[in-house]
Amino acid sequence: MSRNGTRIDAVMGEIKSRIASRTYTPGARIPSVRAMARALQVSVSTVLEAYERLMAEGLLNSRPGSGFYVAGPVAPLVLTELAPRLDREVDPLWISRQSLETASDAMKPGCGWLPAAWMYEAGMRKALRTLARSDTVKLTDYASPLGHPPLRQFLSRRLAGTGIEAPADHIMLTESGTHAIDLICRFLLQPGDTVLVDDPCYFNFHALLKAHRVNIVSVPYTPAGPDIEAFGAALREHAPRLYITNAGIHNPTGASLSPVTAHRLLKLADSSSLVIVEDEIFADFEATPAPRLAAFDGLSRVIQIGSFSKTISASIRCGYIAARGEWIESLVDLKIATTFGGGRLGADIIYQAITDSGYRKHMEGVRQRLAQAMTTTVARLRALGIEPWITPQAGMYVWCQLPHGKDAATLAKACLSEGVVLAPGNAFSQAGTAGDFLRFNVAQCADERIWDVLARALLLAPLNK
Repeated sequence: MSRNGTRIDAVMGEIKSRIASRTYTPGARIPSVRAMARALQVSVSTVLEAYERLMAEGLLNSRPGSGFYVAGPVAPLVLTELAPRLDREVDPLWISRQSLETASDAMKPGCGWLPAAWMYEAGMRKALRTLARSDTVKLTDYASPLGHPPLRQFLSRRLAGTGIEAPADHIMLTESGTHAIDLICRFLLQPGDTVLVDDPCYFNFHALLKAHRVNIVSVPYTPAGPDIEAFGAALREHAPRLYITNAGIHNPTGASLSPVTAHRLLKLADSSSLVIVEDEIFADFEATPAPRLAAFDGLSRVIQIGSFSKTISASIRCGYIAARGEWIESLVDLKIATTFGGGRLGADIIYQAITDSGYRKHMEGVRQRLAQAMTTTVARLRALGIEPWITPQAGMYVWCQLPHGKDAATLAKACLSEGVVLAPGNAFSQAGTAGDFLRFNVAQCADERIWDVLARALLLAPLNK
């Protein structure tokens, strides 16, 4: 293809990308030929030819004397077009797909869940046997709008253990933790609103927020919680509507919020219209519960969410939202509109398993195994020159910095070719400042082959210049 042809294709690709991301919507006037030529630093004739070809494809219309306009219905939503294009090795959606789609025998030190053998299989099987003998209604009917009453009563008691007063009618079950955040975003956000996230933070927060067409602003995370000075500056500059964070054990850093940081953060939030979403999906991994914003706040501006996919089963999808009563009323309406009845059977299975006499002992064993795995994994990482940011007191994640000059995305690509799935730092960083970090799941690091592949890839990986 000629050089000019390549430039025409590039202009067409740029316009198509803007249409796919809905930057240009149907009926919108796009920049003039001359304006586009200046913006893309190509000739007027190149842009004109690109526009002509896009009209031939039915993507643009020309109105004599007026300009060029986007034709047709609104483009299907393509999440990867809603932000600057990333290398696939650090694209959150791509990393999730690699973790979910690779063979069951693949090595996944970058994934976000426990090995199947670590889950509460015995309790699940017992719950399934119990429910198999239950009446037909439990097996076939829709759940009530708020969801399984005994499970909500249980959650109310459990939240009280961390100082959160949430009666059962202020708790609504959802299909998952992700579904909980999605409903909250539908309830509180409009396209163009600003949402604060930690940097780094769980990468699927980025992906979900893209789908809601909001502006994402990140705040550096410290070993004690978000950087309070940066948090205050973000509140003043961006007037965010929402802040999404982890309660207890932070993903990916493994850090815990300090009481001082929690109080200072809520004091800043009091002078704004900010709502805080606190995800406590890792609560059962804590030996000693960390402070909860929802406890200090009394569920006034803080919404607590959680699920059971990390400790009981990711196959049975069940989560929850605890919030102010009037908010729960509106969230129930949204839940009915988007999913109608909830998963009655799934909630019943979770309730049977989590209230089983063996669950507490099972989790004690899991916490002990994680502590041993953390010690072993940190030592092996340090032997390779990979330094933990902190050594977490609980949980499965350790956030690590590579040796000087090494790039996490390059390393992840090399390891993937040998069947090892890693989680590069910039997948978690909205600001793109974690290019030399990786998140390791210590529960998934027992296979000796992981360390052989990682050592070889580190040795061969070129230094960044």
